[in-house]
Amino acid sequence: MSKSPSKDIPLPIVKLNRWVLLIGIVLGALLSQPLFITVLYLILLPAVVLGKRGSLIYFIGSRLFANQIEVADYEDWRLQRFNNTIATTLLCGAQVAFLLGEPGIGWGLSFIVAIAAGIALAGFCVGCFLYFQFKQQRYRLFGE
Repeated sequence: MSKSPSKDIPLPIVKLNRWVLLIGIVLGALLSQPLFITVLYLILLPAVVLGKRGSLIYFIGSRLFANQIEVADYEDWRLQRFNNTIATTLLCGAQVAFLLGEPGIGWGLSFIVAIAAGIALAGFCVGCFLYFQFKQQRYRLFGE
């Protein structure tokens, strides 16, 4: 975690992102409404493609947490984008599964995202761990 407000993401907004995913998926499952997963996918997709300037969660969070952001720690923007890319990919897979009439697979992929968000809220970022492993293996293979 850093204190660099340039491109990095304030932790209150990172946590908001995790809560939105967790609550949205659980609510969708409880109500048996795959539309919740569609909405989450459509919220995350612009953030993955455009970064924080395309993120509805960043836009709302920067207004909700304006006072906290001034003193907050920051997460590296690359980690947030990596995590959102994984979540978006899984939610896209869930959409395909729902469209193909396989709701079990759709909810399974969605729950992977919800579980990762819940674990991250508890203090261990699964996506950050995967990012670190990816970078480490890339360095071992290519020296970059």
